[in-house]
Amino acid sequence: MSNYYIKNLEEYFQIYRKSVREPENFWEEIAEEHFVWRKRWTNVMRWDFSKPEVVWFENAKLNITENCIDRHLHIRGDKTAILFEPNDPKEKVQHITYNELYERVCKMANVLKEQGVKKGDRVCIYLPMIPELAVTVLACARIGAVHSVVFAGFSSLALATRINDCDCKMVITSDGSNRGAKTIDLKSIVDTALEDCPGVESVLVVKRINSEVDMKEGRDQWLQPLLDKASSQNAAEIMDAEDPLFILYTSGSTGKPKGMVHSSGGYMVFTAYTFKNIFNYQENDVYWCTADIGWVTGHSYIVYGPLANGATTVMFEGIPTYPDHGRFWEVVEKHKVNQFYTAPTAIRALAKESLDFVDKYDLTSLKVLGTVGEPINEEAWHWYNNNIGRNKSPIVDTWWQTETGGIMISPIPYVTPTTPTYATLPFIGVQLALMDENGQELEGKQVEGRLCIKYPWPAMARTIWGDHKRYHDTYFSAYENMYFTGDGAKRDAVGYYRITGRVDDVIIVSGHNLGTAPIEDSINEHPAVAESAIVGFPHDIKGNALYGFVILKEIGESRKPDNLRKEINQQITEHIGPIAKLDKIQFVPGLPKTRSGKIMRRILRKVAAKDTSDLGDISTLLNPEVVEAIIKDAL
Repeated sequence: MSNYYIKNLEEYFQIYRKSVREPENFWEEIAEEHFVWRKRWTNVMRWDFSKPEVVWFENAKLNITENCIDRHLHIRGDKTAILFEPNDPKEKVQHITYNELYERVCKMANVLKEQGVKKGDRVCIYLPMIPELAVTVLACARIGAVHSVVFAGFSSLALATRINDCDCKMVITSDGSNRGAKTIDLKSIVDTALEDCPGVESVLVVKRINSEVDMKEGRDQWLQPLLDKASSQNAAEIMDAEDPLFILYTSGSTGKPKGMVHSSGGYMVFTAYTFKNIFNYQENDVYWCTADIGWVTGHSYIVYGPLANGATTVMFEGIPTYPDHGRFWEVVEKHKVNQFYTAPTAIRALAKESLDFVDKYDLTSLKVLGTVGEPINEEAWHWYNNNIGRNKSPIVDTWWQTETGGIMISPIPYVTPTTPTYATLPFIGVQLALMDENGQELEGKQVEGRLCIKYPWPAMARTIWGDHKRYHDTYFSAYENMYFTGDGAKRDAVGYYRITGRVDDVIIVSGHNLGTAPIEDSINEHPAVAESAIVGFPHDIKGNALYGFVILKEIGESRKPDNLRKEINQQITEHIGPIAKLDKIQFVPGLPKTRSGKIMRRILRKVAAKDTSDLGDISTLLNPEVVEAIIKDAL
């Protein structure tokens, strides 16, 4: 088991140096010793960031589900693979063993094939956090279909955009979902989306909430009767290491979401290796990531990373505040959870409540705590450390992206000394660079710049679906021979990294990347709106919230401002989803612009943050007088 499990800081530095000095040899050893391949690679990797082109384990053959399921059957067949905790705490928990998971995935794979899905076809999955979501993801991978999971909180328009962009031929959904005390009618959202999706041939529907739904003849079928008839054996499709495994959409700074394409060989190796080390996973541990599989965190650290290590991974359908604010801790006690991975947004929300919700539960099983989605602020870090970890469970503050596929910067628990708000050190094989605005790398300690990565890593996205030029322009054009993350970061005197936030027009709200352009496009479609600009502002719970500056077509708009605000947010909900709603909407006479017409968001961010003491030189603006008016009427 050379290099697979890092035990102390000296060993981390030793392995890290090898991974940087001899990356091909390092990753070849990991891939050879810990995974099942149908055919070995002819070349470990080749790359050219100018194109950009990256290939890992060239010409190797495998199926990722054989690594996540089949190879565990003879030693872990009766071990729980997926532990499903339903939304309603009174509903029965499901313990799905590796044997049962194998059978369910094979049956689902056979259903997909019987419905005409072939290797390379795209399948859209729009499901709540129920076992069928994980099973369907794995079934697609088993037959070589490319899965595109869309978070089941997105609107019908957002869903349709994603279905059409990658030309999905099938959609898998449910009659609805349970979310806290609410039920959501997912099937009708899908029906509305499919009015604009001519390429979809069939829809398979999971029965979850037993509601009455419209079933379109010739297109829609209930899934369960098809599964009942399907064989429980399925020979995995042999895939090339670089064949696409999945497409996952992420917000861009322009209106259209980006379909990031991940392949299977390198992605499998990296997610499995990061999972094992960053969560210190031991054979009989129970691991829980509270994310949704609709996000990359769920792909990599609920499904593929844990299952490739033969882990027990928890799937949670509910929300942290239902039936009360102690739900997370009740689940930790009930299942004796050892590793707990959640978002700073959730921690901040729970930290506002009484500690009675925490103290009545036994959290002594916890060994490792994790955070993901955005940098964690110091106050939340200490609350998490003191009250949940009881100062004995290290916190791994992880930084990574949909584009990176796996965790890039993180402490390794019981190995890396932690500092609140710092993601600490690069993971094995990850070569970071901080760049200044002139394209020069900042050397040494105590510097701050734009975070780049200067050498490929196995799990990186290979392209944007259908638009390789955009992939190049977005990530590889800012700095020669480097991947630009879009984030700023600082490096301290120890060499630890702290992420300082986005440097482009993407705002992280509750851990979700929201591009300003699509939200502004949605607002501008309102008949009363002439123009708008969105910025983020600090929020106690979400980290950032959205503040909209909106110019109305008629200054004397007769409708009440509050009614207009509701209409604008309703429009955003319909176009994108409720996660993109604005917390504040200020109607303004104009927006501060440069003489070339660019909106000066720096000024708007200061107004939104109520920090207008130093706006810098605004005399060069096209319309400096508008700044005073905006400040005067700020919310």
